[in-house]
Amino acid sequence: MAELQARKPLLDPERRRKGIYILPNLFTTAALFFGFYAIVQAMNNQFEQAAVAIFIAMVLDGLDGRVARLTRTQSAFGAEYDSLSDMVSFGAAPALIVYEWALKGMGKLGWMAAFIYCAGAALRLARFNTNIGIVDKRYFQGLPSPAAAALVAGLVWVMLDNGISGESVRWYACALTVFAGISMVSNVFFYSGKEINLRRSVPFFVIIAFVVGLLLVSSYPPGVLFGLFLCYAFSGYVLAILRFFRKPAEAAPVADGEKADL
Repeated sequence: MAELQARKPLLDPERRRKGIYILPNLFTTAALFFGFYAIVQAMNNQFEQAAVAIFIAMVLDGLDGRVARLTRTQSAFGAEYDSLSDMVSFGAAPALIVYEWALKGMGKLGWMAAFIYCAGAALRLARFNTNIGIVDKRYFQGLPSPAAAALVAGLVWVMLDNGISGESVRWYACALTVFAGISMVSNVFFYSGKEINLRRSVPFFVIIAFVVGLLLVSSYPPGVLFGLFLCYAFSGYVLAILRFFRKPAEAAPVADGEKADL
């Protein structure tokens, strides 16, 4: 009887809820692995593989939160682990890749541009962690760190695919890196798409658009992905300009930080 009483707290549902859920954290660990892998490949001058690894990490990072919500396995541990993983995959890794590929020969300006990006990602994630209670999930405040990482990695990938060296476009790479870093900590609002419910029925044209999108990406992944994220990065500024010219009575949206995942 004493043994059963000793084991009883271990079966308490409250204790189970405070445990570490393996499924969503496996996706987070996989994203962290590809972020680390990107750093290793950049150090070995394998920049194309490093850039592709960033995109794989981005896909996995988008899945862990959705898996946690669908399986109801969200936890405080998972949220903190996800933020640390994001800092490696979308903060340190892209900064190191673009520095080694294009900015290294620019002296102080090169590493300062890379640091601006890295610091922007850290501040972006910290701001999200302190703004979790803000309710409007339709928008991100500042460019999301995965999108910023895809922007930088996409530039590296598309240039290498066309046989263009980093030294030839180092000024463009520097400008884009600084732009991505500043955009992450800006107050510009970017559409999040969080209100899209994948379990609801959708019009038929949505399926057609999804198929067309897959065909476009598969036709030329480096160029199409870089173009998509470049358009997304500028979309927030376009929305800000349009909102500026609207009636003053219209309030600006209140952003939801990074993600329910990121």
